[in-house]
Amino acid sequence: MEAGGLPLELWRMILAYLHLPDLGRCSLVCRAWYELILSLDSTRWRQLCLGCTECRHPNWPNQPDVEPESWREAFKQHYLASKTWTKNALDLESSVCFSLFRRRRERRTLSVGPGHEFDSLGSALAMASLYDRIMLFPGVYEEQGEIILKVPVEIVGHGKLGEVALLASIDQHCSTTRLCNLVFMPAWFSPIMYKTTSGHVQFDNCNFENGHIQVHGPGTCQVKFCTFKNTHIFLHNVPLCVLENCEFVGSENNSVTVEGHPSADKNWAYKYLLGLIKSSPTLLPTEDSDFLMSLDLESRDQAWSPRTCDIVIEGSQSPTSPASSSPKPGSKAGSQEAEVGSDGERVAQTSDSSDGGLSPSGEDEDEDQLTYRLSYQVQGPRPVLGGSFLGPPLPGASIQLPSCLVLNSLQQELQKDKEAMALVNSVQGCLIRKCLFRDGKGGVLVCSYGQAKMEGNIFRNLTYAVRCIHNSKIVMLRNDIYQCRASGIFLRLEGGGLIAGNNIYHNAEAGVDIRKKSNPLILCNQIHHGLRSGIVVLGNGKGIIRNNQIFSNKEAGIYILYHGNPIVSGNHIFKGRAAGIAVNENGKGLITENVIRENQWGGVDIRRGGIPVLRSNLICFGYSDGVVVGDEGKGLIEGNTIYANKGCGVWMMSSSLPHVTSNHVSYNGLYGVAVFSQKDGSGEFPGGHGAQENFSEDRDAILWEAELEKEDDPLRRPITTALVESNSINHNGASGLYVQSSEALHVLTNVIHANGDRGITVAQSIQPTRVANNSISCNRQSGVKVEAQCKVELRGNGIYDNRGHGIITKGDSTIVIENDIIGNRGSGLQLLPRSDTKVIKNRIHSFRAYGIAVRGRAKALVQENIIFQGKTNKTIFQQISNNRECVMQNNKFLVFKKKSDTWCLVNPPARPHLENSLRGPSGAHNGQKVTAMATRITARVEGGYHSNRSIFCTIL
Repeated sequence: MEAGGLPLELWRMILAYLHLPDLGRCSLVCRAWYELILSLDSTRWRQLCLGCTECRHPNWPNQPDVEPESWREAFKQHYLASKTWTKNALDLESSVCFSLFRRRRERRTLSVGPGHEFDSLGSALAMASLYDRIMLFPGVYEEQGEIILKVPVEIVGHGKLGEVALLASIDQHCSTTRLCNLVFMPAWFSPIMYKTTSGHVQFDNCNFENGHIQVHGPGTCQVKFCTFKNTHIFLHNVPLCVLENCEFVGSENNSVTVEGHPSADKNWAYKYLLGLIKSSPTLLPTEDSDFLMSLDLESRDQAWSPRTCDIVIEGSQSPTSPASSSPKPGSKAGSQEAEVGSDGERVAQTSDSSDGGLSPSGEDEDEDQLTYRLSYQVQGPRPVLGGSFLGPPLPGASIQLPSCLVLNSLQQELQKDKEAMALVNSVQGCLIRKCLFRDGKGGVLVCSYGQAKMEGNIFRNLTYAVRCIHNSKIVMLRNDIYQCRASGIFLRLEGGGLIAGNNIYHNAEAGVDIRKKSNPLILCNQIHHGLRSGIVVLGNGKGIIRNNQIFSNKEAGIYILYHGNPIVSGNHIFKGRAAGIAVNENGKGLITENVIRENQWGGVDIRRGGIPVLRSNLICFGYSDGVVVGDEGKGLIEGNTIYANKGCGVWMMSSSLPHVTSNHVSYNGLYGVAVFSQKDGSGEFPGGHGAQENFSEDRDAILWEAELEKEDDPLRRPITTALVESNSINHNGASGLYVQSSEALHVLTNVIHANGDRGITVAQSIQPTRVANNSISCNRQSGVKVEAQCKVELRGNGIYDNRGHGIITKGDSTIVIENDIIGNRGSGLQLLPRSDTKVIKNRIHSFRAYGIAVRGRAKALVQENIIFQGKTNKTIFQQISNNRECVMQNNKFLVFKKKSDTWCLVNPPARPHLENSLRGPSGAHNGQKVTAMATRITARVEGGYHSNRSIFCTIL
């Protein structure tokens, strides 16, 4: 550029005095001048943009203190938008023959006001021609009758906004009109300030107070930089309407109502509005621009971005950290003999906490104490979601999540879901963008097949933000919705659409409320710090709830009831003050691949006829139980990892009928799985949890029972007995399975390993409890304990290497048949006084004590068992001499002869036989590894965990 030696800074100073047309001409001189004009963005272009009386700050009203990326681009977008209303003039002129030879008529400017050409707006309109400008000078103009616009005109207020007030009722009959820089108020005879039924109207930088605006299809409207105070915009069957950078304040009803299906009849402005929308900057995220809402949260929550792929464990001590001190220096691990505890139960008093796979005896014993080893292996725990959850939780450590549980960005989700992407790209009905709705009753109502798209808006201090009802469809992207006095977003009567990337928080009711067959897609939102639940689905509501962060809500993160049946997948639900997910009052739902962590109540709570499918979730670090199945709860609980919760892994009442299968339940503070029959009052939830939400919008919740859709769901096969099947239950603080039940229970093909108390404790079993084909190994006390007056059948189990007895029973009807009871440090089988037991076809061996010990007046039938000798100074069988109620028949006693002898469990091989009985959540886990474990127990629970209440209820 020939700059005559002048520096660029001086050129910029000179060019800053040019007006807009001159800047345009200079930019056409050459490329160097073009770049020089562009460099004036923060100076001259900013002055032009802010000095224009027809627009406001580009980020008004939501972020007026944030500068746009380019002032020139913002000014250009507004300039182009302000000319939309004249586009049809080109169409009209081009349709006239010989238009090239006609002289174009200049637009006139008609002045209205005291001392000017016209006294009133009506008189000026009577003299106006096509596309004339009517300039209203400062003052108040009150029209006594309805004004009908018959020709396209532009009505502009002179001076600053607020100096020109127009009290009128205007009915547009022409094809197009623009109104700018005016204050509208209703006339004395009608609340309707403006109405159009077929034409296009454009409002720029106007204020509307205490009235109505009506647009009927095929009419269209474009509204920008306007303020609506207690004003209602009614859009009926509009094909397209654009509301941008507007403020809605103090509405007594809805601020915007979109009603009716978009008209198939379209006026001339439709294609121009559509082009303007597509050319404007998009609010859609890019791969590198996923944002985390700026929140006043704890530092942990601030770091919880959509890219998070690990969990950091907080606290100084894990729920299952060792309660006993480490061994003193010089102590000999495993050197003390097992002592007899209360009720004759043997507890190994060893400081070595090895849960090793092969027999633990013989390592530290003298030669004369050596026992014969049996060739067998124990069933070790198997991972469900990968190896990250096999070890104990360590404070401050991070746990890597498997890929299926990592949150995707919104862009990634849209790329995978073509239907969602199509919704994002669609524009029909009403587009509301970068607007502020505040301090009123309602934000936007979309009803009767209406369609609306909302992007980048703020809804605050309203009764509700958005209602979508009667087969309507909404698309909500990147909105902030907070401090609503009811629900943030409310869908009912088959409402649907896409709710994605929104920040929904601090609302008095649910963040999102889905009812009566509504079926939205809720994707990649942050829903948090609500005064009730995050999302509520009820009354046959459906929906897909995917990849959201739902946290720190006062009630359940997701609450499903009254036949609600959503698909809940890939969400992170954490730090709630109640349950992570609650399914109640006949709620359903497919709940899969979620991370549910650090919630105050149960990670998942199922009660009162709830029947969900809970599959492949990570439920961890809860302050109560992992999964709670309360009174009359049902459902399929399959393939979940339930890890390091302070209460039980799974807590259920015997009146419920869940199917608990193929789960990995480990390192929980109390029982792995607990089954109770006593109703502890937890059916009535304190603090409102479990009670009905305050559904103030509808009082007919009870009538939804009659709306139940009769459909066969193959995911929920009916069962008549509670079933605990094919789970890996290991390293829990108390018993692996605790049963205090008045109803039947089946415990099949589980691995119950290295728990801090017994493997299985049956404290009450009025109806038979069937325990079959389980591997029960390396638990800190006995493998199985059956209390008095219990009915239990133990069949086909492998009970290995437990620190106490293999089985200890007081039950009045205990059947022990075809089990392998091997390598336990107490007796293989101990029968206590007043017990009644049948012991048939078992293989029994104890290293340190008796194979079978009968104490007191125990009644027993011991028949066709194989009993191996343990230590040389112990007998195989101990029986009270005067006990005639103990019958021995056809048992085989094997006594060692030399130290080189080896006994093998063959014909049949070592139990349990699980190859054909293990099932996985999707067929992927179709077998169980048989492995000799050599890991260490890192948790000891000192007792006091035999309460018949869930920690969920005890805390409260």
